[in-house]
Amino acid sequence: MDPTLRSQEDDAIQSIILEAPWFKSCKGLCAYISCSALREVDTSKVLSEILKNTDQDNHSQVSKKLYVPRVEDKNSHMRMLNISSMNDLISNSMDILEPAPVDAEGNERQDVMFADEPVDLFLLPGLAFDKSGRRLGRGGGYYDTFLTKYQELAKDRNWKRPLFVALSYSLQILDENIIPMTPNDVLVDALVSSSGVIPISSAAQAMYRSSHP
Repeated sequence: MDPTLRSQEDDAIQSIILEAPWFKSCKGLCAYISCSALREVDTSKVLSEILKNTDQDNHSQVSKKLYVPRVEDKNSHMRMLNISSMNDLISNSMDILEPAPVDAEGNERQDVMFADEPVDLFLLPGLAFDKSGRRLGRGGGYYDTFLTKYQELAKDRNWKRPLFVALSYSLQILDENIIPMTPNDVLVDALVSSSGVIPISSAAQAMYRSSHP
């Protein structure tokens, strides 16, 4: 993509997310930290907004708990750890920012799999998506493995299943049933592109209808 166009789409996608009722109302979420080398949709503005500490009351924004990914090994093992500042991130061997396992005081960061409260939302990356909710990742299986485990956890605890929302450049969106599926693949509920939200699952369609009466 032309860098200028890509930057415009980055800004548009993040603005759509920040204005979305389902984002404003969520209390906990897991979100990826974008890496320009991987050509992922930028999430820096969304993360900054979540982590911004303001003393003033902002009734349009619910205080959110943010978890971001840390890759543990090459066997599709990834954790989502809580951060409260961008200073909590360090560069890994591939120059990708991820949370340090312990905070400045030496305490282990909270892992979303052991949290007392559920998250409402996952913001997901990918190489391509189709309009039936299929997501093409990078082949490591990290996200599909993690999303499956979290769905099982939510079911065991009688929590509402979180919404899986993928961020996508316009060029990455394909027609329905184009991307091949494997039994381990997890479908996304909705896509956000520079043109707006594309609700896919019944949960996302209901959410979309309620915010667009």
